[in-house]
Formats: sequence, C-alpha cells, structure tokens
Amino acid sequence: MLSYLTHRRNCKEKQASRASAIASLPAVYHEPLTLPDITILTTPVSITSSLVRKGDWKPIEILHAYGKRTLQAHAQTNCITEVLIPKAEEWLAHSTASGRDTDAGVNLSGPLAGIPVSLKDTANVAGYDSCIGYSKYTKRPAREDAPLIRLLRDAGAVPFVKTNIPITLLSFESTNPVFGRASNPHNARYSPGGSTGGEAALLAFGGSRIGVGTDVAGSVRVPAHYCGIYALRCSTGRFPRSGCMSAMAGQEGVPAVYSPMAKTMPDLSYFLGAVIGMEPWKYDHTVHPLPWQPFLPDRPMRWGVMRSDDVVPPSPACARALETAIAALKSQGEQITELDNVPNNLTSLRVAAHLLNADGGTTYTSHFTSAFEANDPGVAQMRFYFRLPRLVKRLYCAYVRYIRRDAKWADCLSGWHARSAEEQWKLVIERENIKKAWFDYWEEQDLDFVLTVPNALPAVPEGGMKRGFASCGYTFLWNLVDYASGVLPVTKVDAVKDALPSGFLKSLDNQIAKNAFVDYDATAMAGLPVGIQVVTKRLEEEKCLWGMQRVVECLGMVGDTYQEIEVKVG
Repeated sequence: MLSYLTHRRNCKEKQASRASAIASLPAVYHEPLTLPDITILTTPVSITSSLVRKGDWKPIEILHAYGKRTLQAHAQTNCITEVLIPKAEEWLAHSTASGRDTDAGVNLSGPLAGIPVSLKDTANVAGYDSCIGYSKYTKRPAREDAPLIRLLRDAGAVPFVKTNIPITLLSFESTNPVFGRASNPHNARYSPGGSTGGEAALLAFGGSRIGVGTDVAGSVRVPAHYCGIYALRCSTGRFPRSGCMSAMAGQEGVPAVYSPMAKTMPDLSYFLGAVIGMEPWKYDHTVHPLPWQPFLPDRPMRWGVMRSDDVVPPSPACARALETAIAALKSQGEQITELDNVPNNLTSLRVAAHLLNADGGTTYTSHFTSAFEANDPGVAQMRFYFRLPRLVKRLYCAYVRYIRRDAKWADCLSGWHARSAEEQWKLVIERENIKKAWFDYWEEQDLDFVLTVPNALPAVPEGGMKRGFASCGYTFLWNLVDYASGVLPVTKVDAVKDALPSGFLKSLDNQIAKNAFVDYDATAMAGLPVGIQVVTKRLEEEKCLWGMQRVVECLGMVGDTYQEIEVKVG
C-alpha cells in the first residue's frame, strides 16, 4: 500500500509539474495564432531552415508559432510530457547566424537551422525526465543529452517538447498513469496509436513538422496510419538510438530503432537526409557509416502487393486505401504484381512475439513501483498468460487447437513463456531463416517495393488493445526482417463505403482477427485517416522515401490528395 501511495503521489506531482511548466511559459505562447504564425507553421522545413540561414526569419519567432500550436494540440489531445521550451529559448539565446557562440547554443548555419523538433518521451535531454510513463522514474532528470540530441543541435534543430507514450512502450494506445491518455486529433474517442502516439497526434495537429519516435513492432508506422502523417521505420544502424530510455533495455531479438516522423512527405525526406548528412556514426557507435544517397531509378520499378497477412484481414477502410494507391500507381504506368505464396506470416508473428517477450515480461514490469500500478490492457493480458502454470497453458493451447479448431491462435500461444538461453538461440535461428526466406522471395519476384496496409484497422478506441493487442503482423513482420518501411496517409474512413459486408465477421477463422474486429465500426470511425505501407529491403531508406513520394505523386495526379488538419488563425 505504501508503494502504491508513493506511485500516486509521483503521478500527481508530475502532472502538476507539467501543468505548471505550461502555465509559466511567457505570455506569447498563450496568445492566439496570427497570420504570420500560420505562414511559419505551413512552410516546409527545408524552406524555413533556408530562411533562417539567410537571416530572413528569426528562430525565436518560429519557436513562438510552434509553441502556440503545440499548446493547442496538447489541450485537445494530451500529447505533451516534457516542456523544453524554456531550454529551447536559452539555446537560441546562445546561437548565432554563423553557428553558435558556445556549446549552450544550436548551430543556425546547419541544415535544420531554427527548426523546432519534437521528441518521443524516451529521448534523453539533459535536465529533463525520461520517465516513459513509469512513476518510478519521475524526478530523475537525464544527466546529459543523448547523441541524437547533440546531433540535432549541431544541425541547427531546436528540441522543444517531448511527447506521450504507453506504459511499457508495447501498445498501439498511448496511455500511462503518469501523463494520462493521449487521444487522436481527428476523433478523441480513438487512440493516436503507439508507442509514439503523442508524437503523431502533435504532428497531425500541426504543432510540429518533424519529430522522432521509436519502432519495435510498428511504433512509428501505426501512429502515422492512425493520425494521418508520414513516418519511416529505419533499418537498424541507420538512425541514432543510444543513450536513451527504454522499457526493455538489452532486448535484441527484435531490436527497437529510432526513426523520423513528419507532417508532410517533403519534410520527412528532408529531415532524414539532414540527419544522415550530419554523419551520425560520428555521434553514435550504433550507426553504420552509410552516407546519404538519394535514390534515382534507372529502370521501371516493380511493385508487389501483399493484401493480407493471412492472420487478420484488412478492414474495408484499409483495403480501400490500399486499392486506391494501387489504382493511382497503375494509372501512371507503374508495374504492379499481386504477391502470393509469401513466406509464412503467422510463423513470423509467432517468432517475433516470442523473441520480443523472451524474458517473460520481467524487464518491462520491473519498472513498476507497485503491484497495483495500472498496466496497458494488452500487455496485462500477455503478462497474465505468462504467469499461468505451464501445464495450464498446455491444456488451454490444446483446447484452442483441437476443440475450438483455431490453429492460428494456438500457434501464437504455444511456447508463451520465458526462454532459456538455449531456447532464445533457437528462436534466433528461426528469425534468420525467415530473413533468408524473404531475401530469396524478394529476389525471385524481382521486387523493388512491397505495398501493404499498416494495420487491419484504422484505429482502436479507448481500451481497444485489451482485445486487439495481437493484431500487429503487418508492421511487426518488417521489424523482424529489418526492412525499411514507411507509412503515408491516403484517405479517410467513409461510413458507407467502408461498412463491413454481410458475412464478414463469420468468415474470420481465428481469435486474433475476431478480437480485432470487435472494435471496427465504420460509422464511429468516419473521418479517421487511413494509410498504406511501402516496404523496401534492409538499409534502403532512400529508396523507400522515393517510393513513398511516388505514391503521393500518383495519388495527386488522379485527384486523391490527402487532406490534412487545417491550421487556422485564433
């Protein structure tokens, strides 16, 4: 009971501290948006940074505009965790047009000169907490900036807020006991995704144009899909990641990666190019020394379409978004081929889930202060099953397989326990076999890109991960094989077009799919964004960005340009 009281006190104090930090900001941040603010907020990052380098725009005025819109976003979505704006103003005060006068500034001659950048709560910024939703880690500010933060400041960027996440970082809902629930800016009843959900909500609302998240099973791509923004899951070793907070430090079965997110496609490409152009391997030992090389095709590209992961079929809304993109590409002469006999996606889901949870959930639960501390509903389900006696699990798995005739759910449940070193190594062998199978398949099909949906549903409502936590195969697969993969918005849910056809629910052949579709309601979801996923092979980030841009161009040519949330005066 004492530990629970400590937990509650820490949560209340942190929430009060955040509210105080917002309230104590200079009055300019609490004023309505003006026309000059709108101009700043709607100008692409590449142009804004150029105007700063020329001396035409003042970085402090840019920070004011972004800060105003961010406070509006937070009031609607609860997307902020840490308010870095006072530190950002201090950095700008120690900066000059020719660089920076001390280590306390930012480099205003860099490629991201004067651009405010938002960060997932995991990113360590000296003097600020990275509690990632655990009350245990409040009031424990980072002692130094992570390599990523040093690189961003050297590039001229101005980190100004950190954003909300789910407890454990293993959910497509972003809610935790410390900061509360983040909501989708398009519909507050739905999640903005996870685990980089607060970041996606802020970007979609227009409080930031570029941000940084992490991805271990879809954690930048699913929020991009749910909120209608752009994100690229980088391969391991392409983007700085060390020196930051993690709920599962040491987990390398399916490594988490830091990756860029953005409000627009041009911003995403420019941001990643700027980061890699800064030679991040000189900041972070985990980054490969691979210079930025924009992709320029010298032949027609070949696009493969994976319509289903054979576990959870895409909802009508998501299937329609995929078909819209395919039709747009075909209209501009792109070569499209339907993929069949792909490497077994169910096996990939099982291996990825078992690798990610090989410790039986011990690490992410070790950060709880109290046994009564609230957990993510989906993670709580996994943890409950982990703790059952093995005999009980074997009997239940047999019941699912032979009585309920659900082989897919039974395959995922089998072996759901903490792994010994020997068992872990066997899983790694399975992972490498899957990688080889995809490598061979990609070559056999002569593919440049794979198009698929990012998730079976457009979003989940509050508490939806209790039912839909296992529905992650469309993104988790590419983490397992370490392929570069990006998500871009295509359309929005239509209550009529995207209604479930008669007999759809009865056709579902496994509990994972049945649980996911409990939360599909085209009428309630009307207006939510729907995206698609573009996949390339490992370390082909530049090519993936080209493919994403090509889809955007083709959609525009046929009149299917995605409509963002409009930023208005006031």
